[in-house]
Amino acid sequence: MTVDGTPANDATTIPHCYRHPDRETYISCQRCGRPICPDCMRSASVGFHCPECVREAAAQRRPVRTSFGGRVTDGSNTMTIGLIAANALVFIAALASGGVNGSFVRALILIPQQVFVRDNGQVITLDGVADGSYWQLLTSTFLHTAPLHILLNMVGLWIFGSFLESALGRWRFLALYLLSGLGGSVAVYWLSPVNSSSLGASGAVFGLFGAALVILLKQRRDVTQLLVLLGINLVFSFTAANVSWQAHLGGLVSGLLLGAGFAYAPRAQRQTVHAVLLTAFSVVLVLATVARTAALT
Repeated sequence: MTVDGTPANDATTIPHCYRHPDRETYISCQRCGRPICPDCMRSASVGFHCPECVREAAAQRRPVRTSFGGRVTDGSNTMTIGLIAANALVFIAALASGGVNGSFVRALILIPQQVFVRDNGQVITLDGVADGSYWQLLTSTFLHTAPLHILLNMVGLWIFGSFLESALGRWRFLALYLLSGLGGSVAVYWLSPVNSSSLGASGAVFGLFGAALVILLKQRRDVTQLLVLLGINLVFSFTAANVSWQAHLGGLVSGLLLGAGFAYAPRAQRQTVHAVLLTAFSVVLVLATVARTAALT
């Protein structure tokens, strides 16, 4: 009995878990003091915390970032794998729809200006970017029709994508990949014959080449092997038949510029500088596309 006559084991005096009122407990959250049962205990540096306090602390904690401003990933390379999967799916769809002569490929391939092709004795008109098919600038960078072509591009994407996704964070890496691919397409739009066609992720992969070079230089790491590999690919780009050196060059220049912006932005203003960089580069690509369209039409 207590001094007021209440039984010492009265249920009203025994702490119960605030989330499970039917469970007795003598453990309290070290932050808020609420009683918690074993199912609600979250280990902390001192004692235990309740689930709500753990969530509040996680929301207030500043995310760990890489030296280039991206959020530190868990090493899973989710974005790189996703891009490879997207390219593979488009490749399968292209083969299933008839390959290079199928309607699927003809809708997605990059054509600067309207061309006429023969199909089963009939003349078919294919609209290009100058005729309003602006999506071709992006869709063509995911389009492949030859197994060796997509294999080489995906190997490059895996090698440099894995490195850059970890260094830049997932969203900066995705922006780099897409804008490098678009940079290559815009270069094709300007520099290729108007009746030509272009497809493949080579421009985006060359952008990863360029950005990786800048990032490695910023980290003061040896880039000899990368320079040799890049040199071989550039020689191949300008000497091999049926290779779009325009896409390779445009992607490489885009990657170098974006990589430099990511690597050398002042730490205090890094987030702002990166946002302005990506926006400005996108605007430049749009203006270049508009100017080329005006020149052709």
